[in-house]
Order: sequence, then C-alpha cells, then structure tokens
Amino acid sequence: MHILRGMFAVLVAVVFFAGCDGSGSLGPVSDPDYDPMLDPADFGGPIDNPYFSLIPGTTRHYEGETEDGLETVDETVTDDVKMILGIQATVVHVLEYVDGELSEETFDWFAQDDQGNVWYLGEDSREIEDGEVTSTEGSWEAGVDGAKPGIIMQANPQVGQRYYQEFYLGEAEDEAIVVSLNASVAVPFGNFNGCLQTEDFTRLEPDEREDKFYCPDVGLVLEESGDGEERIELVAIDEP
Repeated sequence: MHILRGMFAVLVAVVFFAGCDGSGSLGPVSDPDYDPMLDPADFGGPIDNPYFSLIPGTTRHYEGETEDGLETVDETVTDDVKMILGIQATVVHVLEYVDGELSEETFDWFAQDDQGNVWYLGEDSREIEDGEVTSTEGSWEAGVDGAKPGIIMQANPQVGQRYYQEFYLGEAEDEAIVVSLNASVAVPFGNFNGCLQTEDFTRLEPDEREDKFYCPDVGLVLEESGDGEERIELVAIDEP
C-alpha cells in the first residue's frame, strides 16, 4: 500500500503477494522475504487518504453484537506522535468494551507517505479483564524484533491487489485483498455507495475471514465476519 522508495514499495507490497505460495492461490501464506524499506524523507504530511483520514481530535464510535456480547469501540485520533523507523507516526487510541466492560485497549501507529499511501507501523495492544491487563499478544513495532511495516490503505487501490497490513512473523501477519471499489453499505451512521471493500485474513488463523468497508471521506464503516454472523458498524463520529 505504499511507496517503498517509489514504485519498489508498491511492487513488493502488492504484486509480489499474488500467488506467492507458488500455486497461484490466494490462501494465507507467510512470506519471510517480505522486507519493505521506508525512507523517512517520503513522510511528514497529514494522513488525509479519503478512505483512511486521521484528523486529530476525531473519535469514531462503532457497535455490534458478537458471540461475547454487545461490543462497542471508541477510536480516537490523538495529537500524540511516536517515532518509528525515523518516521513520525500518528497515535490512534482504541478502547473496546463488551457489555459495557473494558476488554481491550490499543495504541495504533500510522503514517502517510507522499504518494498518499497509509502505512501501519505497529500497535501496543492490551487485553483487559476485571480492570487488569491479561495479555499483550499481538503487539508489535516495525523495526523491533524483526517486525516490518504494512499497508493499511493504498493511495490508489485496485481490485485484486493483495498486501500485508502487518508483519511480525508468527505473531501478526494480517493480509488483505481488495474485492470491490463500488460496494454499497448501510450502517446506523448512514447509507453509502462507491465504497472500498477488502477481505482480511491471516495464516495464523486460516479459518477466519473478515470483510471491511471503507467509504470515501468517511473511513471504515463496517467490519463483518466471513459468515456474516457478526457486524461491527459505525454509529457516530465526533469531530474536533
């Protein structure tokens, strides 16, 4: 989803992934040769990709029924930054609740390059039970312990493009493939057309699939499990 020093990044992050298991299939596979190299000189502007803009002070609220109960998610774009690989990353603070009880707290780190691609540079994730942190599984930071940056949103997404969203071998290997650029979505926040749809998956949980819908000038509006039984929907946006 990014420019790894120009077109090299796009070729690695998109073209190389298609059929990289040697069979031409699109099943989850691990690619130990994946090694994007970002140039800090290519970064520094605001994150204003129309599908994934991050304006400090904005909070998006999501809600949906899951097998564990009513899940609510509050996602706030903070004014904080974190230096990763020499790049100034925007910090997004996410709080997840199940039936009103805090279940997870995450700090995500994103940066946009000069081409308009948004890179995912890591996360500090904490599972919480009865007010206590019980696990930090899934946490990673690009450049630490072999973890590498991934792409969360391309500047010019095209149907069929496949890419890593995060890469920490054996811990965080989420991938996505663009399946539509003209999806229609209805959620409590509104009805939208012309939306980007991705299918997300990982070899670490090969039976799990998830569809995500990103709408222009709004962002992520819906996450839906592959079987359609669980939906997390955008219900409100608080703007600064």
